[in-house]
Amino acid sequence: MEEKFDPVIVAFVCNWCTYTAADLAGTSRLGYPKNIRLIRVMCTGMVDTQYIIKAFLEGVDGVLVSGCHPGDCHYINGNFKARRRMKLLKTILPQFGIEENRLRLTWIGASDGIEFAETMQRLVDQIKELGPNPARSQQII
Repeated sequence: MEEKFDPVIVAFVCNWCTYTAADLAGTSRLGYPKNIRLIRVMCTGMVDTQYIIKAFLEGVDGVLVSGCHPGDCHYINGNFKARRRMKLLKTILPQFGIEENRLRLTWIGASDGIEFAETMQRLVDQIKELGPNPARSQQII
């Protein structure tokens, strides 16, 4: 009998936009998967790639970085920094044996509670298709 795979996903979310959208989704009673572990950061530009790599190496199945739409950052250009970092990180992850599709960058505004819930569901579905993170069962480094 095969055990059902239930992915663990860490989401680094911007305090000003995506976290507010998550709060709106909750107060609007919109359901989204319980697999998501939100980590509230002041800006996506503050998310260091080390945190993401460490999460993957410790067995997290997927990582989401989500913040304000480009041009709407409360810290001027934080989301542009995040976009550059995520693009670079997607080229580095395969060296650790981690598929680049396990990392996602999205822009979700404060009033987009419905979009937040839908994005979380799509992310969980995508990670379920990929299966468990290979680092769960083996020591990569």
